[in-house]
Amino acid sequence: MKIPKHLGIILDGNRRWAKEKGLAVWEGHRRGVETTKKAINWAQKKGIKTLTLFVFSTENWKRKKKEIDFLMKLAGSAINNSLKEIDKNRIRVRIIGEKTKLPKSLREQIAYIQELTKKNKAMVLNLALSYGGRAEIVEAVKNLIKKKVPPEKIDEKAINENLWTSDVDLIIRTGKEQRLSNFLLWQSAYSELYFCKKYWPEINEKDLDNALLAFSRRKRRYGR
Repeated sequence: MKIPKHLGIILDGNRRWAKEKGLAVWEGHRRGVETTKKAINWAQKKGIKTLTLFVFSTENWKRKKKEIDFLMKLAGSAINNSLKEIDKNRIRVRIIGEKTKLPKSLREQIAYIQELTKKNKAMVLNLALSYGGRAEIVEAVKNLIKKKVPPEKIDEKAINENLWTSDVDLIIRTGKEQRLSNFLLWQSAYSELYFCKKYWPEINEKDLDNALLAFSRRKRRYGR
C-alpha cells in the first residue's frame, strides 16, 4: 500500500463528542489527547515520515478564557507525559505556529522538547499550536523582507523555504466537517483530502487504515 510521506490531520470534534455523550467539554479534550497519543504511534508504525497535527488554531483564541486556560495546561501536561516515549521512539518534535501567544511556561516546555528531540530521525512530529495557514504565509513574506530578498527573486521556492513545514500528501479531517479551516493552505495545494465521519476522540487505527487505503488508490497527476 502506498503510504504518504507527509500526513496532516485536523483534530476536530472533541467538544461535540463530549456534548453528545452528556459529558463536560473538558472530558472531550482529555479524550482527544488520548487519541492523539495513539495516532502518533499508529502513524509511525505505518511508516509516515512527517506527521502534522492541527491541535489549536489562531481562531481558537476566540474561545472563552476558561477553556483556553484548560487547553494550554492540557497541552503542557501532554508534552511532559509523552517526553520519554517520544524520545525513545526517536521522534523529532516541532511546534509550528505563533508561539509568542502561548503562555511562558508552555513556551519553555516547547523549547525543551524541541531541543531534546532535535537529532531524532525516525519521524518528524509537527504540532500545529496557535497555528493558522494565512499567518504562516504572512510570516514567510515578512522573513523574505527581513532577508532583503529582491522582489524578482521571490518565487514559489523562496516561499517554500520560509514556511514552517513542507508540502503535505494527505490531509485527514475528522469531526464530520469538510473544509481545511486555515490548515496548511500553501502546502495543501496538491494534497489528497479525506473526510472522516467521526469525532476525533472516537477515531481508531482502522479509521487511519481506511484513509491510507483511499490515498493509495488515488492517482496524483499534478496537472499532467
